Amino acid sequence: MGDKKILIVEDEIKIADTLQAGLRECGYYAEVAYDGKVAEKFLTNRSYDLIILDVNLPGMNGYDLCKLARIRHPSLPIMMLTSMSTLTDKIEGYNAGTDDYLVKPFEFRELIMKIRALLKRSLVENLPVGNILKAAGLEMNLDSKEVRRDGQTIYLTAKEFQLLEYMLRNKNRVVSRADIAVNVWDMDFNANTNVIDVYVSYLRSKIDKNFPEKMIQTHVGMGYILKEN
Repeated sequence: MGDKKILIVEDEIKIADTLQAGLRECGYYAEVAYDGKVAEKFLTNRSYDLIILDVNLPGMNGYDLCKLARIRHPSLPIMMLTSMSTLTDKIEGYNAGTDDYLVKPFEFRELIMKIRALLKRSLVENLPVGNILKAAGLEMNLDSKEVRRDGQTIYLTAKEFQLLEYMLRNKNRVVSRADIAVNVWDMDFNANTNVIDVYVSYLRSKIDKNFPEKMIQTHVGMGYILKEN
């Protein structure tokens, strides 16, 4: 569970900090945004596996933030955790795109149960069908080890294939060099090595060079993202 990143969007500091501490005790990596606009920036620059958000927030309310998150990250699990308990409130929440709705005050055990269910459902929904990974015109067959873009065959080395597979599994999410080091090279990240940047460059020359839309993009200071344009 330690690799599961949860964003808590809650303006009541005591509640937010208690939630963060509880989630960390349960093995999750949890970050807090006390403002809707701050949360929007986090969602733009960082990747998460689940969002827990209040409705009444400064900067941007929870409904609008939920709509924005759903547009940018269609498969990201979202849970509203709020004191707004009427049926009308819940309907508005679900119409905004939330996956679940929990009313304050709540039992922490119920929250954890719902988080586990949402993360499990998300994992099942994102499993590749027929061992094929896709992003726009890019397609990877995990069985035959074939890669094509817009019908053109692309030949990759074993390590390039592993790197592209990891980026495809995390498409539309920024992955840091440290993430890549652990998941592709099985090593701790060494800031003094440029091996990851070199292999991303190799991959770009094969995936993007001869195509008008560039899928592999750099987020300076954060890492790389494979964008489905």
